[in-house]
Formats: sequence, structure tokens, C-alpha cells
Amino acid sequence: MTPLLTVNLLRVLFVTFCATVGGLAGLELLQNAVPGVLAGIIFGLIVVLVDRLLKGFSLRAFSSATFGLLLGMVFSNLLMASDVLRYQPETTQWAARLIVYCTFAYLGMMLAMRSNRDEFSLIIPYVRFTRETTQHEPLVVDTNVIIDGRIADLCATGFLSRALIVPRFVLAELQTLADSRDSMKRERGRRGLEVLNQLQQSREIELTINDTTGDAELDTDARLVRTAKLFQARLLTNDDALGQIARLQRVPALNLNDLARALRPTVVAGDELELSLIKEGREPHQAVGYLPDGTMIVVNQARMLLGRTATVVVSSALQTAAGRLIFAELRTKAEPRLPAPARAVS
Repeated sequence: MTPLLTVNLLRVLFVTFCATVGGLAGLELLQNAVPGVLAGIIFGLIVVLVDRLLKGFSLRAFSSATFGLLLGMVFSNLLMASDVLRYQPETTQWAARLIVYCTFAYLGMMLAMRSNRDEFSLIIPYVRFTRETTQHEPLVVDTNVIIDGRIADLCATGFLSRALIVPRFVLAELQTLADSRDSMKRERGRRGLEVLNQLQQSREIELTINDTTGDAELDTDARLVRTAKLFQARLLTNDDALGQIARLQRVPALNLNDLARALRPTVVAGDELELSLIKEGREPHQAVGYLPDGTMIVVNQARMLLGRTATVVVSSALQTAAGRLIFAELRTKAEPRLPAPARAVS
């Protein structure tokens, strides 16, 4: 059902309710339901018309108007409680109270509606709370991201939310890996637990271990997506397949590998690099070095410089199935220019 259809249906139901109440009141008071039904329909249509006229009236403007009315009521009550007008006629007191009420209601509404969100949050703290919740939207982290270890440094930079949610089944999976007989799995599990302890001890990161229940028959990936959807949080992972599954279910997913690829330095032909040559290439004259992000650079005519750092000039790049492959040449030292011979002055 579309939102417009839902709104129109609610309006029809409201008018019908008003007509029903008016009919019951007409039967009770006038012994005739028709005038009551007509009065109820007219009242309901007036309310719907007011709703249509207030279409551009936001919740913040409504809150501002409410604050202004409350401010007018407070000052008018203070005026009457002070007994300043106690010797004045009743009509004068009523007029003075009405003037004070309308004046401060108007000033309060105008001041509140002209205020920005930060100033208005002093009056209604929920405005500030809502914005901070948006900025610090929680992240549900999976097992691979915890074992990866980069999450601690990344959250400390402030680029990601510092509110992390670790489901209990992820913690159990790390514990199972840490107790595994396989040395590689055992090392990964222990590393993940160490990263969790580091995150929990950090004052800048708010780590929550969530005890999710149910859905035990689902696999870990499905439970992660379900948990993120339950908490209306984003899913942080470095598993491409899990990220795609989450996006298909309309769950925002952040992939650390995508972030690393986006931050990979761009190397173009003609760039000069200081490169450590660590192993031999395929050809007898080649040597190989690596950029900090793991990109391999093959340097021609550099076999004799193995184990040393050389200045190379990028000549070309090739995209392969294994990744990007860059070719470079050693930078040749320019020969010093000889000073031009002095001209004889005639």
C-alpha cells in the first residue's frame, strides 16, 4: 500500500468515526441521528482541511509553536499570580492576561522557529539526540573483520562509528577457533580475541556484546544480516559475498576491502618511487618489489640491485586476474652539464 493511499484511507476512517460519534450524540440529545451525522462529517472534513493546509508544517515547527504557547501560558499565569491586577475589574484582568498570553506565545514561537537545531536542542533535547544517533550509527562486526585487526585503528581515526555490536555467536565462533587443534585456526581465533580485548579496553570505542537468541538453525552469515536488520545498524565485513547478501536484503554493508581499494595509491607512468627490491623476477634481468598495499612492481635491468633500495620510474601497468602489475625502469642518473665555453668579447 502506497503512503498516499494509506493517508487517504486514514482520512476516510477519521471522517467516518466523526460521523458515527455525531450520530450517537444526535440520538442521545435530539432523538435524531441525521443532524449529528452531518455535524460529525463537517467537523471531520474541517480537520482534514486543516491537515491539508498544514502539509508543509514540520514537526520542528509544531514543537516551536508548542513551546511558544507554553511560554505564553507561564507568563500569563505569573502575571495573575503576582496579584498586580487584583484591584482591577474582572474584564481588565481578563484582557491583560489575554494580551500577555498572546504576546509571549507569539515571541516564543518566532524565537524557537528562527533558532538553529543546536540552539533548539536546549529546549527539546531529542533533536540533539537524534542527530548524534545518526552520526554514531552502530556497526555489527563479523568474525573476519575482528581477526583482520584493522578495525581498532580505523575506529580510532573517527571515520567509522565507534559503537560496535558483537553478537554472542561471533564470540563463540572465535572461541571455537582459539580452541581448535589446527594451529592456523587457533592462531586466528586467539588474534581475534586479542583484538576484542583491545577494543573493549579502549575508551574511544563503545563495544557491546549482544546476546541474540533464536535463529540458531541459520548459518552465521544469515544471523549477522538478521542482527544488523534488527538493530537497524550497518554490517562491517571484509567478505564480498556477505556484503552482497546484506545489500540484497537492504542492510547497509561496509567492506574493508572496498575501502582499502579506494585508498590504494594511484601509480601512473612517469612516477618515481623509492622501492625495495626483494626477489628475482621471471626474466634474468628483472627484480621485484612491492608497494605498501601489496601491489607488485617488476623492475627491468635491476637484478644486480637485489636486497637494496633503488629509485625507479614507472613505465606501464597491467591489470591481471591476480591484481595490478606494474613495470618500471631504473632511473638513470643524468650526466652533469658542462659549463658553456666563455665567449670572447670583442
